[in-house]
Amino acid sequence: MKTGTGGKWMNHSFVRFLMVGVVNTLVGLGSIYLLLHGTGASYWVATFLGNAIGACVSYVLNRVFTFKSQSPVSGSIMRFIAVILACYVIAYYAAIRMAVWGIHALLPEYGQAADDAAVLIGTGLYTLLNYAGQRWLVFPPEKGVGGHL
Repeated sequence: MKTGTGGKWMNHSFVRFLMVGVVNTLVGLGSIYLLLHGTGASYWVATFLGNAIGACVSYVLNRVFTFKSQSPVSGSIMRFIAVILACYVIAYYAAIRMAVWGIHALLPEYGQAADDAAVLIGTGLYTLLNYAGQRWLVFPPEKGVGGHL
């Protein structure tokens, strides 16, 4: 993608989504690790609450900046919550299974390392699933308006 062509790369919703993701990651992942290590919250409590905090930031920024949606908030917010919850369960369940399996194979006494690895794996899976869900289910391109990927 070229950056010297008057910002054409900004026409791609995935690039804008990734930019919002940086902010969302700082807020959500920071909250997860603060809860996980600062308060001693469990993996599931920390990832759920951290993602809920990040989801609030994500909805506003993706609605206004990424997808420039004009759809009513009442409809899009329910789809957003459904997508976020589905992505959370799928991504973080798969991540903890992969991390425990992978780390246990290398280090039988894995301790906190599996949770930390699962958070990172889950974040990557969550990002990919979340983009697809938001792009096509929450903020679909309006009819008659050319959408850019």
